[in-house]
Amino acid sequence: MLDIRLIREQPEFVKERLATRGCDDAAKIDEVLRVDADRRKAETSLQQLNADRKRISKEIGGKRSRGETSEELERGVRAIGERIAQLEEQASEGEERQRSLLLNVPNLPHAFAPIGKDASDNPVVRSWGEKPQFASPPLDHVAIGERLRLFDLERAAKLSGSGFICFIGAGARFERALIQFMLDLHTREHGYVEMSPPFLVRRDCMVGTTQLPKFEEDMYGLEENEMFLAPTAEVPVTNFHREEILSSSELPKKFVAYTPCFRREAGSAGRENRGIIRVHQFDKVELVKLTAPDNSYAEHESLTANAERVLQLLGLHYRIIELCTGDLGFGSAKTYDIEVWSPGQNGYLEVSSCSNFEDFQARRMNLRFKGAEGKNRFCHTLNGSGLALPRLFAALVEAGQQPDGSVRLPEALHSYFGASEIR
Repeated sequence: MLDIRLIREQPEFVKERLATRGCDDAAKIDEVLRVDADRRKAETSLQQLNADRKRISKEIGGKRSRGETSEELERGVRAIGERIAQLEEQASEGEERQRSLLLNVPNLPHAFAPIGKDASDNPVVRSWGEKPQFASPPLDHVAIGERLRLFDLERAAKLSGSGFICFIGAGARFERALIQFMLDLHTREHGYVEMSPPFLVRRDCMVGTTQLPKFEEDMYGLEENEMFLAPTAEVPVTNFHREEILSSSELPKKFVAYTPCFRREAGSAGRENRGIIRVHQFDKVELVKLTAPDNSYAEHESLTANAERVLQLLGLHYRIIELCTGDLGFGSAKTYDIEVWSPGQNGYLEVSSCSNFEDFQARRMNLRFKGAEGKNRFCHTLNGSGLALPRLFAALVEAGQQPDGSVRLPEALHSYFGASEIR
């Protein structure tokens, strides 16, 4: 949520930055300012009326002590009380209306975010490794998975419908090995604290991390949408310290968590939806940081490097792209996408989005810290997948496929899987 003071003091700047996203929110900003002005006017009147009521009440007390009549003053106090009740309701409605408007205004892109309309304008920042070469056209993960019995999509559809996976045998063990490998890497080498959060979250938490209200239709809601299946561990983990005031010495806080993730992935029919690339439930290891504003962008670079390290240890070719203003997520100020090469898809698959939300999420969840000067300030929040499955699963089996039909595994996974190959 944007700072209302920024909107009041620099409305044209806010409109200009939002326009780079390709959305016309100028009218919405004008409405925020109108509601804010009405609300503040009502609050000013309330302060004056409360002062008047207090003053007149003292006069009534004085008259009574002297045995004088105070009926006229009492009528005036009652009239003031009725007006106060009206203004309190008006101010409350204005505050709720203002918050509702602000919750639907996206974050401002970082000052140096590349300007662009959509994904086609995203620049490649860097790449790592080389694309694997094959003597014959590589199979995709569906053909490999069916041949080696790594998952069963048909029976998964009988259980839950299309867009779900049932890993079996070596596939289930491989999925578990990948999760354990990433958790160990991030806790032992990168210094994150592991968390195992609930998979059900309250509505307020979904609002805090910006899934709601904008993306409610994409979420799985329960109890009349007061509870939701977590679409990502970002939701429970980032909200862990909501409505708290941390000390500056505690920052940065670094958490890593594995959870299944639940999303209504509609998508259009096509190659990207074949197999396990786009599904309604998938596993993910998530990285979350709560930082002070002064060093959040250094922490953003570090978080991205931590996610990259997974792919480096697995020997997979990948590239980093920076999202342009027109492709940024609703709450993000700056985002790097990590895309791994998928031989079977003959293209790149996104396995992580590493984002800095600055204080946008923290304002929604009232997450603050006490600075060195003793003033309470909003934290900056960051997150990124470290990494997301099953696209990583697909890229690994495609990159490791051998002429004899087996899949060779990276050395980093041998001890976790208990073998050097899948047969």
